[in-house]
Amino acid sequence: MPGLGRLVVIGLGLIGGSFAKGLRAKGLFREVVGVDLDPQSRRLAVENGVVDRCERDLAVACQGAAVIQLAVPIIAMERLLADLARLDLGQAVLTDVGSAKGNVVAAARQAFGADLPRFVPGHPIAGSERSGVEAANGELFRRHKVILTPLAETDAEALSRVDRLWRELGADVEHMDVTHHDQVLAATSHLPHLLAFGLVDSLAKRSENLEIFRYAAGGFRDFTRIAGSDPVMWHDIFLANREAVLQNLDAFRDDLDALRAAVDAGDGHHLLGVFTRARVAREHFGKILARRAYVDAMHTNDLIYLAQPGGRLSGRLRVPGDKSISHRSIMLGSLAEGTTEVEGFLEGEDALATLQAFRDMGVVIEGPHHGRVTIHGVGLKGLKAPPGPLYLGNSGTSMRLLSGLLAGQPFDTVLTGDASLSQRPMNRVAKPLREMGAVIETAAEGRPPLTIRGGQRLTGMHYEMPMASAQVKSCLLLAGLYAAGETSVAEPAPTRDHTERMLQGFGYPVAVDGNIACIESGHRLVATQIEVPADISSAAFFMVAASIADGSELLLEHVGINPTRTGIIDILKLMGADIALENQREVGGEPVADIRVRAARLKGIDIPEDLVPLAIDEFPVLFIAAACAEGRTVLRGAEELRVKESDRIQVMADGLAALGVKAEPTPDGIVIEGGAYGGGEVYSHGDHRIAMSFSVAALRAGAPIRIHDCANVATSFPGFLDLAARAGMGVREEGK
Repeated sequence: MPGLGRLVVIGLGLIGGSFAKGLRAKGLFREVVGVDLDPQSRRLAVENGVVDRCERDLAVACQGAAVIQLAVPIIAMERLLADLARLDLGQAVLTDVGSAKGNVVAAARQAFGADLPRFVPGHPIAGSERSGVEAANGELFRRHKVILTPLAETDAEALSRVDRLWRELGADVEHMDVTHHDQVLAATSHLPHLLAFGLVDSLAKRSENLEIFRYAAGGFRDFTRIAGSDPVMWHDIFLANREAVLQNLDAFRDDLDALRAAVDAGDGHHLLGVFTRARVAREHFGKILARRAYVDAMHTNDLIYLAQPGGRLSGRLRVPGDKSISHRSIMLGSLAEGTTEVEGFLEGEDALATLQAFRDMGVVIEGPHHGRVTIHGVGLKGLKAPPGPLYLGNSGTSMRLLSGLLAGQPFDTVLTGDASLSQRPMNRVAKPLREMGAVIETAAEGRPPLTIRGGQRLTGMHYEMPMASAQVKSCLLLAGLYAAGETSVAEPAPTRDHTERMLQGFGYPVAVDGNIACIESGHRLVATQIEVPADISSAAFFMVAASIADGSELLLEHVGINPTRTGIIDILKLMGADIALENQREVGGEPVADIRVRAARLKGIDIPEDLVPLAIDEFPVLFIAAACAEGRTVLRGAEELRVKESDRIQVMADGLAALGVKAEPTPDGIVIEGGAYGGGEVYSHGDHRIAMSFSVAALRAGAPIRIHDCANVATSFPGFLDLAARAGMGVREEGK
């Protein structure tokens, strides 16, 4: 992009000045020209290195311009656009920084005509307590969002040019529809300012205003701080984005009326629901954004685990709670009648996404706090329409199971997720749900987002699953809660049965006969108490680690040993592992044990296909066990591994090959020749289980292993590195 020609910035305030200064420092344009009516601003802009020169006359400034940035107040935009329309701008690209895009676009169409191929509307979400050209900062937009709102006719090259300019300034650029932008900003920026101005004005008009302000606590000051913003600017914004602000104000007024009624009636349940939803929504989405920023930053910087060779494991560990059971406890507790108490809830992002989804559908949920959650169930017919799409992050379990529950609701819902989840197939649940009468719309190739139309009459059916999948089975059983008659699912091989067990624990009858699970509608769920055991999928990394590291002996405490989840134990034992179950007991309908693992000489095996569904999530680390075993290990019938967070067969094969292990992927499995291997560079492709598996591999490596793209481990297995270090593994973030 060097040598673009001339950049013209009209309006040398904080935003326009910072844009000009940052791009001038990058040297992307032969010349940066400023335009401003204020002579002092023009002088300071040149003196401070914001621009190369300044002009007061538009025609002189814009002659031969490649890009023209409009950074004037909204109230001045209409006049400026009319003035520009009278000039010959050639092929210059126009863009702006206004916060109300509909108004700007309308003014541009009025000035230039209906077709605007060279206009790229934009809005940087950044600012400072300082203002004016003297506050111009070329780093102002770094790590801040910039929203571009291209029009249907916007030229692709023009959009690409403006997008690139903002990215050169370090901004996080997103593209959004004009109307959607204005609605989002009305809710997140414009309405809060309106309320702050209104509240301060209302209180200041009262006779006791001095007392109110004298004794105002920090919360009042925090909330009303934005009432100190520029009144003229906000006057212009509210008039420019009037319709979207009114829509949000009306919705808020309805909620405020409901709050007033609850206070008047002494309705504590309603108040608790509002307060818990608000507090935890703020925390939940704040964590998502912080995590996304962290993960994005780590992906940009490539968060690397450095795993040192050697080591042995010893002591006692308790890994985090079972994710599958945590998901289901929220779902069924929300649909039960009464209050359900959950202990040991996994406070990872996936389970929290499920929890937030039910809060969004009107369920009052307290916690989680140290793994304790209290769910005030609403009954099978008590869910309410969420205020918007349900965002499920990276949780495929949440999306697939919720699609079954939501197919039977009277309201429409949209299920969305992050970039990774949005690439994962959902036809496996959408197809049978449609056969039951559900109306489900998906993106191309059956991918999210899912739009589920409410008010459909579901009819029970018998479904023969073509591929063993606990998520598909659970989805259909949950849909069966709302379907007329009987719903039964036959699976070709056993899969985890947490849904069946937990339904029975909530008092809902489920018939299980061999490979067929059957449910009928018309019964009720009754609140109960749930204790979530430690997750065997998380324990699996330490089981393999203790098995392959000479001299190791490790006790894993309170691990769930549901027989539909113990494939990892069965396969390791077939390979010669020394694993013993101690203190076996049943907690809340789920079998639990302490698992003692001692180092052993493993041997390669042909993995029985009937064990594959019982260990589907644990195969990445089992591949490490196979690489350390004597002889050949063969896996077949595991094609599902190719559609997990990554293609786990191919990615693991590539990583093993990088260490010197002979690993041959097949369409539905892999063949691994065990033996000695070295260190090297492996790539997890953002898949947490692959990153952790190669951390385990270092115990037998001949040299350090550098594992790339590990940021997602922190979101799926909180505290993995700490537990690994405590057990005796030498893995850490590189640079720490």
